[in-house]
Amino acid sequence: MIMDVPPKLPDQPTRFMDQLRALIRSRNLAYKTEQTYCHWIKRFIRFHGMRHPSTCSKKEVEQFLSHLAVQRNNSVSTQRTALNALVFLFREFLQQPLGELSFELARKPRRLPTVFTHDEVKAVISHLEGTSQLVARLMYGSGLRINEVLRLRVKDIDFGMQQIIVRSGKGNKDRVTLLPDSLLTPLSLQIEACLILHKQDLASGHGEAYLPFALNRKYSSAASEPAWQYLFPAGKLAIDPRSNVVRRHHLLDRGVQRAIGAAIRKAGIYKQANSHVLRHSFATRLLEAGYDIRTIQKLLGHADVRTTEIYTHVARKGGFGVRSPVDDGF
Repeated sequence: MIMDVPPKLPDQPTRFMDQLRALIRSRNLAYKTEQTYCHWIKRFIRFHGMRHPSTCSKKEVEQFLSHLAVQRNNSVSTQRTALNALVFLFREFLQQPLGELSFELARKPRRLPTVFTHDEVKAVISHLEGTSQLVARLMYGSGLRINEVLRLRVKDIDFGMQQIIVRSGKGNKDRVTLLPDSLLTPLSLQIEACLILHKQDLASGHGEAYLPFALNRKYSSAASEPAWQYLFPAGKLAIDPRSNVVRRHHLLDRGVQRAIGAAIRKAGIYKQANSHVLRHSFATRLLEAGYDIRTIQKLLGHADVRTTEIYTHVARKGGFGVRSPVDDGF
């Protein structure tokens, strides 16, 4: 099953959630946003005993958001995500703006990110091999999220400009990040392997990569072109749930996450860590090297520089470059 391809909706949806999904897609929001909004709206409906949202008002929204803070002890960011979903539901879908809300704010603080030292990253990567190792090196070397790596297509690797183009990243935004010198050869070899597999798929009557419907209509032959093939293709062909076409999608993140998790344990690292720590470590290394925080913000694709600034608290030398007086001796 292809997990990150939006399922096909009826041409004239009648079910509530199908109509909601259709509106979300008409606004060109990312599929991840669609999944998140639908998750919280379903939670809201269940919380109020399966009442239809059109029978609810700001009072019911305030009750739900307060419940998340008080009973569920959710974090500020979780409560804010739920709020965004419900604002979209009432304002955009139901055409019933909520106005000013009054609810109990979440108190659970935002935690500092876990970060690896450079030596720890080297130890983790040494316990990886093949595709998982290259994915990990891209996350650490370019600051990519795991699914940003796995969704890369051949055309997104720009060897001439030595940059990587991230398409429809978080927030459905495109951005550019660096292509490390040490990954030029490995990525060239990966592209060669990817295109050999693509030729085999074409010979067997397949070879079309998934494209969003708008792109598929605009570039009718693009799905079969080498440039649009996924850089990290899946090991097996699968049926696209929207078109029923047999395609080769990209690798799913779960297998790579398991491999990186196992490598962290083999490296003897006892921090609470997962694959995303490699991206955190990229940002921290750049801060330690003295790069401007606005530059780091752009490379990471953060909408707000305050999100990037959290790494100043975990960079080596006290986060602010401060030397402790106890280190000067007595």
